[in-house]
Amino acid sequence: MAHAVLLTTLVRTTLRAQPRYRAMLAQGGLSRRRTAHGLGLRFRLHRNDLPGTPDLVFGPRRIAVFVHGCFWHRHEGCKLCTTPKTRREFWAEKFAANQVRDVRIQKDLRDAGWRVMVIWECETRNATHVQRRLTNEVAGRSSS
Repeated sequence: MAHAVLLTTLVRTTLRAQPRYRAMLAQGGLSRRRTAHGLGLRFRLHRNDLPGTPDLVFGPRRIAVFVHGCFWHRHEGCKLCTTPKTRREFWAEKFAANQVRDVRIQKDLRDAGWRVMVIWECETRNATHVQRRLTNEVAGRSSS
């Protein structure tokens, strides 16, 4: 269970790091990554050699984890998924392009033999839920 808490911390840190603070994340996350490796978890942050640069990558298990903001990636039915009142046409096109890109990236990863997991911004507020999903996915069970 300790590794689930660690992963939840990494997910939250990743979400806060987007997009401005990614460079700072590498320094601050070093001790957490060492701890995770000590627990037997092998992962990398932001592997740019994979489609879409997943936020967390469990290479040996071929799992790519994306932490999506509900606003930008249009988490359907979520209260954080609002649409600005001004320039509606611009935002509609922007959001549609984001969703098309997300689908394409996930398909490319799956075609290359990767399992893809999306953690939504609103999910990170419930640490237990994120821990359960991450633990299930890393352990090889399907996530809900």
